[in-house]
Amino acid sequence: MRRRPALAVAALVTVAAGLAVRSAGSAGVLGAVSGPAGDALYAVLVYVLVGVLAVRARPWVLAAAAWALSAAVETAQLTALPAAVVGLWEPARWVLGTTFHAPDLASYAVGAVLAALVDTAVTRRRAGRDHDRGLASGGVPARDGGAARTPPGQRARDTWASEPPPPAARRSTR
Repeated sequence: MRRRPALAVAALVTVAAGLAVRSAGSAGVLGAVSGPAGDALYAVLVYVLVGVLAVRARPWVLAAAAWALSAAVETAQLTALPAAVVGLWEPARWVLGTTFHAPDLASYAVGAVLAALVDTAVTRRRAGRDHDRGLASGGVPARDGGAARTPPGQRARDTWASEPPPPAARRSTR
């Protein structure tokens, strides 16, 4: 599966998990764990949404961006702006919140780091699987049909001799 559709599926799964944690927390099943878990899932969702926009960004860059955006929303709660927006449109409470809670910043960091770790593991696994099938990264057939088993992003050494030099390297005979 390509990266953007996989991230879209991950966003849906994250929203479902967040709603489940919220419901379990309201029912008293998860107790004190539901708040931090929900906050971590918020950061995971931000990670995934930033990843959809910046598909080629490295996982740790996405994690830093997810934490920064989550922290910006949290610190904005120190102002009256989120409460005013929620007053105009109640569903904004799910995105903006209304009350600053400093421990939420740590939960966002945990969620962003976990998202980056999972993303890195999935990306490496997919790259290894593509390599074993003779595919370059991204599921594109390798030039040599995979016979050389070169890592994604690298060319087989035996293809260098068979390819013409790039136009800038050709010498003029004039």
